[in-house]
Amino acid sequence: MKLRTGDTVRVITGKDKGAEGRIARVLTDKNKIIVEGVATAKRHARPTGQTMQGGIIDKDMPIDASNVMILCPECGPTKIGARIDDEGRKYRTCRKCGSDLE
Repeated sequence: MKLRTGDTVRVITGKDKGAEGRIARVLTDKNKIIVEGVATAKRHARPTGQTMQGGIIDKDMPIDASNVMILCPECGPTKIGARIDDEGRKYRTCRKCGSDLE
């Protein structure tokens, strides 16, 4: 999977189509990601300990990684390419404009 925690992505299909957000967590074994503010569901939580309050909370649910595209700061949603510099380091690049995504 070429997506990483902290990347800004746009949802391209599903009920939250067009929504943008940062990746909070990557679940590589299931090929899913959790995006902040996208695919939220109401969950009932029991109070645990003295600090946590119980009740209905909004929880961000995982969505499939194929349903999002990374946002290039210059040209918008794009695919991810790769390049290797002279020292052997690998960089993720934008497939449209060629700029680095780091």
